[in-house]
Amino acid sequence: MKLVISGAGGKMGRALIEAAQADPGFEVAAALDAPGSAAVGCAVGGVRVETDIAAAASRGDAFVDFTRPEGTLAHVAACVAARKAMVIGTTGFSAAQHGQIEAAAKRVAIVLSPNFAVGVNAVFKLAETAARILGDDFDVEIVEAHHRHKVDAPSGTALRLGEIIASALHRRLDEVAVHGRHGDTGERAAKAIGFHAIRGGDIVGEHTVIFAGAGERVEVAVRSQSRATYALGALRAAKWLHGRAPGLYEMADVLGLK
Repeated sequence: MKLVISGAGGKMGRALIEAAQADPGFEVAAALDAPGSAAVGCAVGGVRVETDIAAAASRGDAFVDFTRPEGTLAHVAACVAARKAMVIGTTGFSAAQHGQIEAAAKRVAIVLSPNFAVGVNAVFKLAETAARILGDDFDVEIVEAHHRHKVDAPSGTALRLGEIIASALHRRLDEVAVHGRHGDTGERAAKAIGFHAIRGGDIVGEHTVIFAGAGERVEVAVRSQSRATYALGALRAAKWLHGRAPGLYEMADVLGLK
């Protein structure tokens, strides 16, 4: 299977290229980065990094994208034009941008996930199960930690956890989400779902859901120690997409968790 990998000059792009080259089922057909990147024109894992999105997309069977929302949408347009499947791990999309991806998925198959690590997706399911069992008697707080260079907060993974838990508890996340606390906040709202973001050093990614009740606390946590977990999950999604009908899928579809 031939892959096009974007963001090739970044840490995630390099991890994807390394993982793909270690798997005999893949060939890295093209590596992309944004114009002006120091990686353009250089070889990453023996693959020359280029900027021509349309030309790169035409050479692959699937396009793997972990970049920024604006870049991802340009890649989506190229994949629609070339009728190529996509794996999208970019986070931080606005509602309008997400709508553009949904429209594109009517024409090509797309797996969109805030986190492709298999362990993280197991935690999505565990958090949903815990929320259904514990119900409204337990307060929910989500704490996430990432490296100092991450530009969006809370992380897409934390927000997805919030969405899953809110749905399990029959709440609307946009109505109950509380992002950090400062000053005289008053008593905690009974159905609030709190988010707290930590940024520092080279933390790859940590997520903890705290269900705090009277007399006991349940925690569901996952700590990613290497970007390889994200890369391997993304490649698993790319394999799953082969021959798949157009549609917007998530990692739960890939793992058979639905």
